[in-house]
Amino acid sequence: MLFNSIPFLLFAILFFAFWPFLKRKNNSRWLFLTSMSFIFYGWWDWRFLFLIIGSGLLDYVCGWYMTKAPQLKKLLLLLSLLGNIGSLSVFKYSVFYADMIESFLLLFNVTLSLKDNIPAFALILPVGISFYTFQSMSYTIDVYKGKIQPVKNIFHLFSYLAMFPQLVAGPIVRARDFLTQLSKIPDSTTIQKWHAIKLIVFGLFQKMVVADNIGFMVDSAFQNKSVFDGSFFWFCVVLGFAFQIYCDFSGYSLIARGIAKYMGYHFKMNFNHPYHATSIRDFWSRWHISLSTWFKDYVYIALGGSRKGFLWGIIFMFITMCVSGLWHGANYTFIIWGALHALFLALERVTRWPQKVEKIRYGKIIGMTLVFLQVLVAWTYFRADDIEQAHLIIKKILSFNMSFDFFNFYFNSIVFLLLGITIEFSIYQRKKHLKLQRLYTKNNIDVLMTSIALVMCLFLRGPEAAFIYFQF
Repeated sequence: MLFNSIPFLLFAILFFAFWPFLKRKNNSRWLFLTSMSFIFYGWWDWRFLFLIIGSGLLDYVCGWYMTKAPQLKKLLLLLSLLGNIGSLSVFKYSVFYADMIESFLLLFNVTLSLKDNIPAFALILPVGISFYTFQSMSYTIDVYKGKIQPVKNIFHLFSYLAMFPQLVAGPIVRARDFLTQLSKIPDSTTIQKWHAIKLIVFGLFQKMVVADNIGFMVDSAFQNKSVFDGSFFWFCVVLGFAFQIYCDFSGYSLIARGIAKYMGYHFKMNFNHPYHATSIRDFWSRWHISLSTWFKDYVYIALGGSRKGFLWGIIFMFITMCVSGLWHGANYTFIIWGALHALFLALERVTRWPQKVEKIRYGKIIGMTLVFLQVLVAWTYFRADDIEQAHLIIKKILSFNMSFDFFNFYFNSIVFLLLGITIEFSIYQRKKHLKLQRLYTKNNIDVLMTSIALVMCLFLRGPEAAFIYFQF
């Protein structure tokens, strides 16, 4: 059930028809929100409802008994982590692990066919499993650390884990941030609802108009369906993917935030102009913020962070970023993507070049350019089907074959790529620049801009495609 589909529109109408009447009491609110979220998730594949229900039941029991039997806290935490990571491993990484073992055994001339013995159900990736698994683990970890108290009503927990706006692709909401919101009667003023509608419309605009139109060129190129092969063409393809994935995922996050705001809840910002970053560290404070902070708090700091010295800090950073890459998908390309970001971060720590560049004339522009080029290199591996394809694309880009004959065929994609770049770099918040909210303070301009975006969604939408992060 895509946000940009008729079934979801009907689902949303049904939900908001009953929401004002059922949100006043905790039990009815939690039960209704949980039920509708399960219907939303079951629309994809009802068979995998047992996974999210099982994850919720496991963490409800573990969290509850952590306070009742504190001597068993570590054992209960271990049980929760093994259960959640275990289900994620079975459904997302079975083939990857089998392939790794087979490749390793081949070094010793041992042939073993593990992939043929993987159960059929484990070959299907349940939508959103990476997101709700991380949310579920954050609940038990925070209960273990004493940052939150365990919930008494299981539907309170399920309404947090399965809340439909962010269930399948985030943002990843922390238990300590959101359970308190769910325990209160949600309220949304007329102004907040109007702001929510703007978030939803602009999110749809980013996805349907910008990302999907760019995706026509990007997807055909990476799927080897394009007849064009020049250096500038492949640079435009990689550049296009950078803005396709940004507008696609940022669009989803805006829609999720808008729906939640209309309900009376608040999700934190998930993207903050990441391509304005002047360092890779700055990039990760702007890109997929809910995931990057999750890995920072629950992996990097948990390992020891920078407390154990400079060298260990670098090692922990590499581990964290490689795990982050693996979280995105069961492919070596994602691990290399994470390792490249770790390498760039390590070089920044060692050389401190971002601080040096900032001091020179046009330093911020130079910094943004250098960081963006590093991010583009990493995106090449992220999008490629395998390492060989990524290397081939980089080789083609560096061949400097400056053919422009692809412009006519991919004219629409190029136009919307330029539109995405213009939007990203024209609405730029710096000291003397206006925020997006301040650009359109008058109601008539506000309505006009939102209406234009909505009309463009209806008449300039690209080929319909699922949100990219659904596959993660």
